[in-house]
Amino acid sequence: MCAAASNTTTASEHKSVLFVCLGNICRSPMAEAILADMVKKKGLSDKWKVESAAVIDYHVGRQPDKRTLETLKKFGITEYKHKARQVTTEDFRNFDYIMGMDAHNVCDLKEIESLAADGKAVVQMFGMYDPEGECEVPDPYYEKGLEAFEQVYEQLTRCCTAFLRRNT
Repeated sequence: MCAAASNTTTASEHKSVLFVCLGNICRSPMAEAILADMVKKKGLSDKWKVESAAVIDYHVGRQPDKRTLETLKKFGITEYKHKARQVTTEDFRNFDYIMGMDAHNVCDLKEIESLAADGKAVVQMFGMYDPEGECEVPDPYYEKGLEAFEQVYEQLTRCCTAFLRRNT
């Protein structure tokens, strides 16, 4: 079971979150698209900055995996545009939250965070927000078909819902 996530900001502040996974083509862009869609539907787009990035630079400049885009489209998120980028030390100054998708991501983020002077970001594993207690968001990249992507979508939707509820 994951430790409970805490609310560290007030409802009136502008908030920012950066979702991070290994390559920024599956999990983190999916989380970005889901939360941005939720924020838009609640009329809070002017109060939130939502982005995503990768730990590694392998996919920098590429669009999300086609299965990520197909899954988003299946669930009604059709206007999402993204090009993968790598997380930077500046991100730790520019975002309130930086959310890793698994323990390896969080470990890498903590290492990068140590190089960021005056960083303000709270680094967490995003699965901490999953009411079903699934701490890690599994990487669907090596799976065939859409089923693993749809399961990740469902988990990320639960996490985004809980995260937004705690921070608005």
